[in-house]
Amino acid sequence: MKRAPARGLLSTIVGIVLLALMLFPVYWMVNVSLQPAGDALRTGWFPLHPDLSGYVTALRDQGHSLVTSLVVALGSTVVSLGLAAPAAYALARFRLRGGPVVVFGILVTQTVPGIVVADALYGAYTDVGLLNSYLGLVLADSTAGVPFAVLLLRAAMRGIPREIIEAAHVDGAGKLRVLWSVVLPVSRNALVTAGLFTFLFAWSDFLFALTLNTTDAVRPVTVGIYQYIGSHTNRWNAVMATSVLASVPAAALLVAAQRYVSAGATSGAVR
Repeated sequence: MKRAPARGLLSTIVGIVLLALMLFPVYWMVNVSLQPAGDALRTGWFPLHPDLSGYVTALRDQGHSLVTSLVVALGSTVVSLGLAAPAAYALARFRLRGGPVVVFGILVTQTVPGIVVADALYGAYTDVGLLNSYLGLVLADSTAGVPFAVLLLRAAMRGIPREIIEAAHVDGAGKLRVLWSVVLPVSRNALVTAGLFTFLFAWSDFLFALTLNTTDAVRPVTVGIYQYIGSHTNRWNAVMATSVLASVPAAALLVAAQRYVSAGATSGAVR
């Protein structure tokens, strides 16, 4: 009876230590962003006198990059869900010839290295004129979002009771109406989960952003930070401030959608 509380206390202490170690880089990023410009190695442990000049510089120099990342991430999310939802519904509810082969092919695409896809897209984009464009980045990031969304939504849609869909057909609803009015609302948790991860894929993308852009006209924030480090190595407060600003949208979405993610990640797991 006395060992159980001791084990619980030890587990709590170990958990707190591990959490502190994992969150320390985040704390150091915020700490340096609030310090005056200078060497990050000589920064104090606490921002005793917070300086917001790093954020002013970051917004001035990287504000356009943040907007670009937001546009590309939102566009990629819309395109991915728009393509994945009907595809997942067809694979989950219809008896398609070669359906299992298609699902296996989607799984195989997840194993293709991103640099291979980026190299192929560079040649194709050069021919059709999509280099240095928002549409090019949206389509490129969707190559990672669509397969993931199809697999996740298919699992969720397979778990929908057949009686619900049959009742909609009895009421006179067609296949598209059933998808729009019945299947998608029931699959809300999976849709939010797929959309969130697709957004995060596009928001954190660096490979496509660097490969498919040869100018600064369309420069996501990941490339902006990469270039910022090379030209502002003595202004680490601005570099870290840009990193903090780039982390805020992703962190806010994760916090807002965490209950949908926890439910959507397991939807379709039990039938």
